[in-house]
Amino acid sequence: MGFFGELKVLLKKNIREYGMYIALGFIMAIFTILTNGLFFSSRNISNLFNQMGYIAVLAVGMTLVIVIRHIDLSVGFMAGFLGAIAARLLRDGLPVIPTILIVIGLGTIFGLMNGFLVANVGLPAFVATLAGMMIFRGALLLFTQSTGTIIVMNDNFNQIGNGYIPELFKIGELHGLTIVVGLAIVTLYILNEIKVRNNKLKYNFEVLSMRMFILKILFVSAIIFYVFWVLANYNGLSWTFVITLLITFVYHIMTTKTVLGRHIYAVGGNPEAAKLSGIDVKKITLFVFGSMGFLTAISGILYTSRLQSATPDAGTLFELDAIAAAYVGGVSAAGGVGKVANSLIGALVMASLINGMNLLGVGISLQYIIRGLVLVFAVVFDIKTRSKVS
Repeated sequence: MGFFGELKVLLKKNIREYGMYIALGFIMAIFTILTNGLFFSSRNISNLFNQMGYIAVLAVGMTLVIVIRHIDLSVGFMAGFLGAIAARLLRDGLPVIPTILIVIGLGTIFGLMNGFLVANVGLPAFVATLAGMMIFRGALLLFTQSTGTIIVMNDNFNQIGNGYIPELFKIGELHGLTIVVGLAIVTLYILNEIKVRNNKLKYNFEVLSMRMFILKILFVSAIIFYVFWVLANYNGLSWTFVITLLITFVYHIMTTKTVLGRHIYAVGGNPEAAKLSGIDVKKITLFVFGSMGFLTAISGILYTSRLQSATPDAGTLFELDAIAAAYVGGVSAAGGVGKVANSLIGALVMASLINGMNLLGVGISLQYIIRGLVLVFAVVFDIKTRSKVS
Protein backbone atom coordinates (compact mmCIF):
# COMPACT_ATOMS: atom_id res chain seq x y z
CA MET A 1 0.00 0.00 0.00
CA GLY A 2 1.29 3.46 -0.91
CA PHE A 3 2.03 6.14 1.66
CA PHE A 4 -1.09 8.22 1.01
CA GLY A 5 -3.27 5.13 0.79
CA GLU A 6 -2.03 3.98 4.18
CA LEU A 7 -2.55 7.47 5.61
CA LYS A 8 -6.13 7.53 4.31
CA VAL A 9 -6.92 4.12 5.84
CA LEU A 10 -5.34 5.20 9.14
CA LEU A 11 -7.38 8.41 9.33
CA LYS A 12 -10.60 6.60 8.41
CA LYS A 13 -9.98 3.87 10.98
CA ASN A 14 -9.15 6.35 13.75
CA ILE A 15 -11.45 9.21 12.79
CA ARG A 16 -12.92 9.28 16.30
CA GLU A 17 -9.44 9.84 17.77
CA TYR A 18 -8.16 12.32 15.18
CA GLY A 19 -11.41 14.17 14.41
CA MET A 20 -10.94 16.80 17.13
CA TYR A 21 -7.40 17.58 15.98
CA ILE A 22 -8.60 18.02 12.41
CA ALA A 23 -11.39 20.31 13.66
CA LEU A 24 -8.95 22.36 15.76
CA GLY A 25 -6.52 22.75 12.87
CA PHE A 26 -9.35 23.79 10.52
CA ILE A 27 -10.75 26.35 12.98
CA MET A 28 -7.33 27.88 13.67
CA ALA A 29 -6.48 28.04 9.95
CA ILE A 30 -9.79 29.75 9.08
CA PHE A 31 -9.47 32.38 11.83
CA THR A 32 -5.80 33.00 11.03
CA ILE A 33 -6.73 33.72 7.40
CA LEU A 34 -9.79 35.85 8.25
CA THR A 35 -7.85 37.94 10.80
CA ASN A 36 -4.77 38.34 8.57
CA GLY A 37 -2.58 36.38 10.98
CA LEU A 38 -3.73 38.18 14.15
CA PHE A 39 -5.34 35.03 15.55
CA PHE A 40 -2.03 33.14 15.60
CA SER A 41 0.06 36.00 16.95
CA SER A 42 2.10 35.29 20.07
CA ARG A 43 0.05 37.71 22.16
CA ASN A 44 -3.30 36.24 21.10
CA ILE A 45 -2.23 32.61 21.54
CA SER A 46 -1.02 33.45 25.04
CA ASN A 47 -4.38 35.12 25.80
CA LEU A 48 -6.19 32.14 24.28
CA PHE A 49 -4.54 29.67 26.66
CA ASN A 50 -5.29 31.96 29.61
CA GLN A 51 -8.93 32.30 28.56
CA MET A 52 -9.45 28.55 28.23
CA GLY A 53 -7.78 27.63 31.55
CA TYR A 54 -10.78 27.68 33.87
CA ILE A 55 -12.99 25.86 31.33
CA ALA A 56 -10.27 23.27 30.56
CA VAL A 57 -9.97 22.43 34.28
CA LEU A 58 -13.75 21.95 34.48
CA ALA A 59 -13.71 19.87 31.27
CA VAL A 60 -11.20 17.43 32.78
CA GLY A 61 -13.55 16.72 35.67
CA MET A 62 -16.67 16.77 33.49
CA THR A 63 -15.13 14.15 31.22
CA LEU A 64 -14.96 11.68 34.11
CA VAL A 65 -18.51 12.54 35.22
CA ILE A 66 -19.84 11.82 31.71
CA VAL A 67 -17.66 8.69 31.45
CA ILE A 68 -19.57 7.19 34.42
CA ARG A 69 -22.85 8.15 32.69
CA HIS A 70 -23.75 11.19 34.79
CA ILE A 71 -23.74 14.97 34.39
CA ASP A 72 -22.96 17.91 36.68
CA LEU A 73 -24.86 21.13 36.04
CA SER A 74 -23.83 22.78 39.30
CA VAL A 75 -20.18 23.47 38.44
CA GLY A 76 -20.71 26.91 36.89
CA PHE A 77 -22.26 28.74 39.81
CA MET A 78 -20.33 26.59 42.27
CA ALA A 79 -17.13 27.99 40.70
CA GLY A 80 -18.55 31.51 40.90
CA PHE A 81 -19.59 31.06 44.55
CA LEU A 82 -16.23 29.58 45.56
CA GLY A 83 -14.45 32.41 43.74
CA ALA A 84 -16.53 34.90 45.72
CA ILE A 85 -15.57 33.15 48.97
CA ALA A 86 -11.89 33.41 47.98
CA ALA A 87 -12.28 37.12 47.19
CA ARG A 88 -14.03 37.80 50.53
CA LEU A 89 -11.41 35.89 52.55
CA LEU A 90 -8.57 37.76 50.82
CA ARG A 91 -10.33 41.10 51.35
CA ASP A 92 -10.61 40.27 55.05
CA GLY A 93 -6.86 39.74 55.26
CA LEU A 94 -6.45 35.93 55.08
CA PRO A 95 -3.19 34.91 53.33
CA VAL A 96 -3.30 33.35 49.86
CA ILE A 97 -2.35 29.75 50.74
CA PRO A 98 -4.96 29.27 53.53
CA THR A 99 -7.56 30.89 51.29
CA ILE A 100 -6.83 28.48 48.44
CA LEU A 101 -6.87 25.47 50.78
CA ILE A 102 -10.21 26.50 52.32
CA VAL A 103 -11.80 27.05 48.90
CA ILE A 104 -10.51 23.73 47.53
CA GLY A 105 -11.72 21.96 50.67
CA LEU A 106 -15.19 23.49 50.33
CA GLY A 107 -15.32 22.61 46.64
CA THR A 108 -14.46 18.97 47.38
CA ILE A 109 -17.14 18.83 50.09
CA PHE A 110 -19.75 20.30 47.73
CA GLY A 111 -18.78 17.75 45.07
CA LEU A 112 -19.06 14.90 47.58
CA MET A 113 -22.52 16.15 48.56
CA ASN A 114 -23.59 15.90 44.91
CA GLY A 115 -22.06 12.44 44.74
CA PHE A 116 -23.88 11.35 47.91
CA LEU A 117 -27.24 12.45 46.48
CA VAL A 118 -26.56 10.51 43.29
CA ALA A 119 -24.85 7.39 44.66
CA ASN A 120 -26.50 6.91 48.04
CA VAL A 121 -29.86 8.67 47.88
CA GLY A 122 -30.47 7.63 44.29
CA LEU A 123 -31.34 11.00 42.77
CA PRO A 124 -30.67 11.32 39.04
CA ALA A 125 -27.50 13.36 38.55
CA PHE A 126 -29.40 15.80 36.35
CA VAL A 127 -31.87 16.59 39.15
CA ALA A 128 -29.32 16.66 41.98
CA THR A 129 -26.91 18.97 40.18
CA LEU A 130 -29.69 21.15 38.74
CA ALA A 131 -30.78 21.75 42.33
CA GLY A 132 -27.14 22.47 43.18
CA MET A 133 -26.91 24.96 40.34
CA MET A 134 -29.89 26.91 41.69
CA ILE A 135 -28.62 26.73 45.27
CA PHE A 136 -25.15 28.02 44.35
CA ARG A 137 -26.68 30.71 42.14
CA GLY A 138 -28.73 31.94 45.08
CA ALA A 139 -25.77 31.64 47.46
CA LEU A 140 -23.59 33.72 45.12
CA LEU A 141 -26.23 36.46 44.90
CA LEU A 142 -26.65 36.49 48.69
CA PHE A 143 -22.89 36.55 49.21
CA THR A 144 -22.41 39.58 46.94
CA GLN A 145 -25.70 41.30 47.75
CA SER A 146 -24.27 43.84 50.16
CA THR A 147 -21.01 44.51 48.34
CA GLY A 148 -21.70 43.83 44.67
CA THR A 149 -18.44 43.08 42.87
CA ILE A 150 -15.69 42.12 45.34
CA ILE A 151 -12.34 43.52 44.20
CA VAL A 152 -9.26 41.37 44.90
CA MET A 153 -6.29 43.56 45.86
CA ASN A 154 -3.87 40.71 46.63
CA ASP A 155 -1.12 40.79 43.98
CA ASN A 156 0.10 37.26 44.74
CA PHE A 157 -3.37 35.82 44.20
CA ASN A 158 -3.91 37.84 41.03
CA GLN A 159 -0.64 36.50 39.62
CA ILE A 160 -2.24 33.05 39.40
CA GLY A 161 -4.54 34.20 36.62
CA ASN A 162 -2.42 36.94 35.07
CA GLY A 163 1.23 36.15 35.78
CA TYR A 164 3.90 34.22 33.89
CA ILE A 165 6.69 31.89 34.91
CA PRO A 166 9.93 33.79 35.64
CA GLU A 167 12.31 34.68 32.84
CA LEU A 168 15.49 33.08 34.21
CA PHE A 169 17.37 33.47 30.92
CA LYS A 170 16.80 34.33 27.27
CA ILE A 171 17.63 32.46 24.06
CA GLY A 172 18.04 35.32 21.64
CA GLU A 173 14.74 37.19 21.99
CA LEU A 174 12.88 34.12 23.28
CA HIS A 175 11.76 33.28 26.82
CA GLY A 176 14.40 30.65 27.61
CA LEU A 177 12.60 28.64 30.30
CA THR A 178 9.54 28.23 28.06
CA ILE A 179 11.73 26.80 25.29
CA VAL A 180 13.37 24.38 27.74
CA VAL A 181 9.98 23.22 29.05
CA GLY A 182 8.75 22.76 25.48
CA LEU A 183 11.79 20.64 24.56
CA ALA A 184 11.36 18.58 27.74
CA ILE A 185 7.70 17.87 26.94
CA VAL A 186 8.56 16.89 23.36
CA THR A 187 11.27 14.53 24.65
CA LEU A 188 8.93 12.93 27.17
CA TYR A 189 6.27 12.54 24.49
CA ILE A 190 8.67 10.78 22.10
CA LEU A 191 10.01 8.46 24.81
CA ASN A 192 6.48 7.59 25.95
CA GLU A 193 5.31 6.83 22.40
CA ILE A 194 8.32 4.56 21.83
CA LYS A 195 7.66 2.77 25.12
CA VAL A 196 3.97 2.25 24.29
CA ARG A 197 4.83 0.93 20.83
CA ASN A 198 7.41 -1.50 22.19
CA ASN A 199 4.97 -2.79 24.81
CA LYS A 200 2.33 -3.40 22.14
CA LEU A 201 4.83 -5.24 19.95
CA LYS A 202 5.88 -7.35 22.94
CA TYR A 203 2.33 -8.68 23.29
CA ASN A 204 1.67 -8.86 19.53
CA PHE A 205 -0.84 -5.99 19.48
CA GLU A 206 -1.49 -4.05 16.30
CA VAL A 207 0.71 -0.95 15.89
CA LEU A 208 1.28 1.72 13.27
CA SER A 209 3.76 0.97 10.52
CA MET A 210 7.19 2.46 11.16
CA ARG A 211 6.76 5.25 8.60
CA MET A 212 3.33 6.21 10.00
CA PHE A 213 4.74 6.06 13.52
CA ILE A 214 7.63 8.36 12.59
CA LEU A 215 5.24 10.73 10.78
CA LYS A 216 3.00 10.89 13.86
CA ILE A 217 5.97 11.55 16.15
CA LEU A 218 7.35 14.31 13.93
CA PHE A 219 3.96 15.95 13.35
CA VAL A 220 2.87 16.04 17.01
CA SER A 221 6.34 17.05 18.24
CA ALA A 222 6.46 19.90 15.73
CA ILE A 223 3.05 21.19 16.87
CA ILE A 224 3.95 20.99 20.58
CA PHE A 225 7.26 22.77 20.09
CA TYR A 226 5.72 25.40 17.79
CA VAL A 227 3.13 26.29 20.47
CA PHE A 228 5.88 26.75 23.06
CA TRP A 229 7.98 28.73 20.57
CA VAL A 230 5.02 31.06 19.91
CA LEU A 231 4.50 31.54 23.66
CA ALA A 232 8.23 32.15 24.14
CA ASN A 233 7.97 35.05 21.69
CA TYR A 234 5.59 36.81 24.10
CA ASN A 235 5.87 36.49 27.89
CA GLY A 236 6.38 32.73 28.07
CA LEU A 237 4.17 30.26 29.91
CA SER A 238 1.42 31.71 32.07
CA TRP A 239 0.74 30.23 35.50
CA THR A 240 -2.81 29.46 34.34
CA PHE A 241 -1.50 27.34 31.47
CA VAL A 242 1.04 25.60 33.72
CA ILE A 243 -1.69 24.72 36.26
CA THR A 244 -3.95 23.45 33.47
CA LEU A 245 -1.19 21.26 32.03
CA LEU A 246 -0.29 19.85 35.46
CA ILE A 247 -3.91 18.98 36.26
CA THR A 248 -4.39 17.34 32.87
CA PHE A 249 -1.16 15.35 33.28
CA VAL A 250 -2.06 14.14 36.79
CA TYR A 251 -5.55 13.07 35.73
CA HIS A 252 -4.19 11.43 32.59
CA ILE A 253 -1.82 9.32 34.71
CA MET A 254 -4.59 8.53 37.20
CA THR A 255 -7.04 7.37 34.53
CA THR A 256 -4.58 5.41 32.40
CA LYS A 257 -2.04 3.98 34.84
CA THR A 258 -3.95 3.19 38.04
CA VAL A 259 -6.53 0.67 39.26
CA LEU A 260 -8.82 3.56 40.19
CA GLY A 261 -8.77 4.78 36.61
CA ARG A 262 -9.63 1.33 35.25
CA HIS A 263 -12.51 1.08 37.73
CA ILE A 264 -13.90 4.46 36.58
CA TYR A 265 -14.02 3.30 32.96
CA ALA A 266 -15.41 -0.10 33.99
CA VAL A 267 -18.28 1.61 35.82
CA GLY A 268 -18.91 3.81 32.79
CA GLY A 269 -18.80 0.90 30.38
CA ASN A 270 -21.24 -1.31 32.29
CA PRO A 271 -22.20 -0.40 35.87
CA GLU A 272 -23.95 -3.72 36.55
CA ALA A 273 -21.03 -5.80 35.31
CA ALA A 274 -18.61 -3.63 37.30
CA LYS A 275 -20.68 -4.16 40.45
CA LEU A 276 -20.77 -7.92 39.92
CA SER A 277 -17.00 -7.97 39.44
CA GLY A 278 -16.51 -6.45 42.90
CA ILE A 279 -16.12 -2.75 42.09
CA ASP A 280 -17.83 -0.44 44.58
CA VAL A 281 -19.85 1.68 42.15
CA LYS A 282 -21.02 4.05 44.91
CA LYS A 283 -17.45 4.85 45.98
CA ILE A 284 -16.40 5.46 42.38
CA THR A 285 -19.37 7.81 41.92
CA LEU A 286 -18.50 9.65 45.14
CA PHE A 287 -14.87 9.97 44.05
CA VAL A 288 -15.73 11.32 40.59
CA PHE A 289 -18.15 13.93 41.94
CA GLY A 290 -15.72 14.85 44.74
CA SER A 291 -13.02 15.25 42.10
CA MET A 292 -15.40 17.44 40.09
CA GLY A 293 -15.89 19.67 43.14
CA PHE A 294 -12.12 19.87 43.67
CA LEU A 295 -11.55 20.96 40.07
CA THR A 296 -14.48 23.38 40.25
CA ALA A 297 -12.77 25.12 43.15
CA ILE A 298 -9.56 25.46 41.13
CA SER A 299 -11.57 26.79 38.19
CA GLY A 300 -13.21 29.38 40.45
CA ILE A 301 -9.80 30.45 41.75
CA LEU A 302 -8.40 30.80 38.22
CA TYR A 303 -11.40 32.82 37.03
CA THR A 304 -11.50 35.13 40.06
CA SER A 305 -7.75 35.65 39.87
CA ARG A 306 -7.92 36.46 36.16
CA LEU A 307 -10.68 39.04 36.65
CA GLN A 308 -9.09 40.23 39.93
CA SER A 309 -12.62 40.32 41.31
CA ALA A 310 -15.71 38.25 42.10
CA THR A 311 -18.94 39.31 40.40
CA PRO A 312 -22.60 38.37 41.06
CA ASP A 313 -22.87 36.70 37.64
CA ALA A 314 -19.59 34.75 37.80
CA GLY A 315 -19.93 31.17 36.59
CA THR A 316 -22.76 31.79 34.14
CA LEU A 317 -22.79 28.99 31.51
CA PHE A 318 -19.46 27.56 32.68
CA GLU A 319 -21.10 24.15 32.97
CA LEU A 320 -22.29 24.24 29.37
CA ASP A 321 -18.85 25.24 28.08
CA ALA A 322 -17.29 22.40 30.11
CA ILE A 323 -19.81 19.86 28.80
CA ALA A 324 -19.28 21.08 25.24
CA ALA A 325 -15.49 20.86 25.64
CA ALA A 326 -15.79 17.31 26.98
CA TYR A 327 -17.96 16.19 24.06
CA VAL A 328 -15.79 17.93 21.47
CA GLY A 329 -12.84 16.18 23.16
CA GLY A 330 -14.38 12.80 22.32
CA VAL A 331 -16.20 11.69 25.47
CA SER A 332 -19.13 9.42 24.64
CA ALA A 333 -22.70 10.21 25.64
CA ALA A 334 -23.14 6.47 26.27
CA GLY A 335 -20.40 6.45 28.92
CA GLY A 336 -17.22 4.44 29.27
CA VAL A 337 -15.30 6.32 26.55
CA GLY A 338 -13.27 9.53 26.80
CA LYS A 339 -9.77 10.74 27.57
CA VAL A 340 -9.04 13.60 29.96
CA ALA A 341 -6.11 14.71 27.78
CA ASN A 342 -8.51 15.14 24.87
CA SER A 343 -10.77 17.36 26.99
CA LEU A 344 -7.93 19.89 26.87
CA ILE A 345 -8.19 19.85 23.06
CA GLY A 346 -11.97 20.20 23.33
CA ALA A 347 -11.57 23.24 25.58
CA LEU A 348 -9.06 24.69 23.11
CA VAL A 349 -11.53 24.18 20.25
CA MET A 350 -14.29 26.02 22.13
CA ALA A 351 -11.93 28.79 23.30
CA SER A 352 -10.60 29.19 19.75
CA LEU A 353 -14.14 29.61 18.45
CA ILE A 354 -14.93 32.30 21.04
CA ASN A 355 -11.60 34.07 20.61
CA GLY A 356 -11.73 34.01 16.80
CA MET A 357 -15.32 35.27 16.69
CA ASN A 358 -14.45 38.08 19.11
CA LEU A 359 -11.56 39.13 16.88
CA LEU A 360 -13.92 39.20 13.90
CA GLY A 361 -16.50 41.22 15.83
CA VAL A 362 -19.20 38.54 15.71
CA GLY A 363 -22.15 39.42 17.97
CA ILE A 364 -22.68 37.49 21.20
CA SER A 365 -26.10 36.21 20.04
CA LEU A 366 -24.59 34.60 16.92
CA GLN A 367 -21.71 33.23 19.00
CA TYR A 368 -24.13 31.27 21.21
CA ILE A 369 -25.86 29.85 18.14
CA ILE A 370 -22.56 28.71 16.61
CA ARG A 371 -21.35 27.17 19.89
CA GLY A 372 -24.65 25.31 20.20
CA LEU A 373 -24.32 23.95 16.67
CA VAL A 374 -20.77 22.81 17.41
CA LEU A 375 -22.03 20.89 20.46
CA VAL A 376 -24.77 19.21 18.40
CA PHE A 377 -22.22 18.28 15.73
CA ALA A 378 -19.87 16.80 18.35
CA VAL A 379 -22.61 14.56 19.81
CA VAL A 380 -23.81 13.49 16.33
CA PHE A 381 -20.19 12.70 15.45
CA ASP A 382 -19.93 10.58 18.62
CA ILE A 383 -23.10 8.64 17.79
CA LYS A 384 -22.16 8.00 14.15
CA THR A 385 -18.57 6.95 14.83
CA ARG A 386 -19.64 4.75 17.76
CA SER A 387 -22.18 2.94 15.58
CA LYS A 388 -19.53 2.33 12.93
CA VAL A 389 -17.13 0.91 15.51
CA SER A 390 -19.90 -1.33 16.84
